[in-house]
Amino acid sequence: MPKTASALLPRSSDGVAADLMTSLAGLLREWLPRQRWFAGKDRPVTDLALLSTTELYPGCLHLLVHTGQPSHIGPGVPAPGGALPAGDCYQLLLGVGEQLPPRLGRALIGQARQGPLAGLTVYDALYDPRSARLLLERLRHPGTTGPLRFEADPAVRVPAGLAPRLLAAEQSNSSLVYGDEFILKVFRRIQPGVNPDLEVPGALAGQGCGRVPAPVAWFRTTDPFAATLGVLQPFLPDASDGWTLALGALAAGHDFTTQAHELGRATADVHLALASAFPPGAHDENERTAAAMTERLDAAARCVPALQPFVPGLRTAFRALLSCDAGPPAQRIHGDLHLGQVLRAGREWFVIDFEGEPSRPLTERCGTQSPVRDIAGMLRSFDYAARQRRPWRPQWARHCREAYCAGYADRAGWDPREKQSLLRAYETDRAVYEVLYEARHRPDWLPVPMAAIGRIAVRGD
Repeated sequence: MPKTASALLPRSSDGVAADLMTSLAGLLREWLPRQRWFAGKDRPVTDLALLSTTELYPGCLHLLVHTGQPSHIGPGVPAPGGALPAGDCYQLLLGVGEQLPPRLGRALIGQARQGPLAGLTVYDALYDPRSARLLLERLRHPGTTGPLRFEADPAVRVPAGLAPRLLAAEQSNSSLVYGDEFILKVFRRIQPGVNPDLEVPGALAGQGCGRVPAPVAWFRTTDPFAATLGVLQPFLPDASDGWTLALGALAAGHDFTTQAHELGRATADVHLALASAFPPGAHDENERTAAAMTERLDAAARCVPALQPFVPGLRTAFRALLSCDAGPPAQRIHGDLHLGQVLRAGREWFVIDFEGEPSRPLTERCGTQSPVRDIAGMLRSFDYAARQRRPWRPQWARHCREAYCAGYADRAGWDPREKQSLLRAYETDRAVYEVLYEARHRPDWLPVPMAAIGRIAVRGD
């Protein structure tokens, strides 16, 4: 009879695998830092702790694992917006069996050499169509499995037998598409609380906002803390993301201002719906905002030496906040808005991925912020797109900026272009975040935000 994980796992009185990490620790220390969604790629994994184990079905384990890492390796680069975290919690779905089919070669984690899984092959179960189908079945039939809770909107029918495929695009989570009808985002980095990518689309659906696909089903855990683990939403099969569309327009030499204007209107629609769905915040205190931005700048400069010569000039953008009006009231926002977070289907723009910046604490991402932060993120994204072509076309980015802000003003009732000091400060803060991100994840892309840093610091743009 073939060995299975279910048959071999020793269990303690509370149903948790007693020494599973004896089998997995060595494999995960090597595998985790190679994953796109793992936050600490620049540091080795020094500590691993199993927080929760649930057998979803024979041969598939659901784990929550805590990772600990040293604070610095060499020069070190902190998580965007703050110091390096002491540790993180990650969600893993692991397949365990005697052999791995050749078609699942990319999913391989390794073969356990000791412990209860000794001799068995361990792999990422999200690559396995069988596992993906069974996960959808759990969502189609709400219920509980150990600490896991599977829930759904009873008004939406999800058909059985939808063929799954794992999206290959680089992202901070993992996404499965089912039959081009639904998409399941499986969160990798888990924090206590309701993930805004479930909370916000659900609230916007209640407002009748058609710019955001509404949640259809979701799953969460109650152990070791309450947290959202994944969300199923309608998939837009004929949609293209804004980044792809912008690069296509640049490559063809086409204007993008019409699309940018409509995207500005869509952003304002979402902001207005968010303002109605969630309690408003007070006006941001410019002094506190400037201090936080300056703190992030100083932390970034300590970790990215190329940034240091520009620090005095960048600080002027933040000091300018002290003498300008506070702008629109703080409210719930997207939190990480850029061209990759919007989809165009037909003539309509849709906004997705309300998780915010995953590196920031969940309490911060769920708080109120100035809507100017979202606007600044999109304006920086136009600059990113323009710099993908040689020679650089700054006029393309400028025209998109103007059109986007004009579209936003048409809907929102106020014009971002009339808040120049506020907008410049948030764009500068975003560029500093981008420098940290690229230094950590994509060093080849670092010249893109550094070009903006030099322009802002030297010319005061």
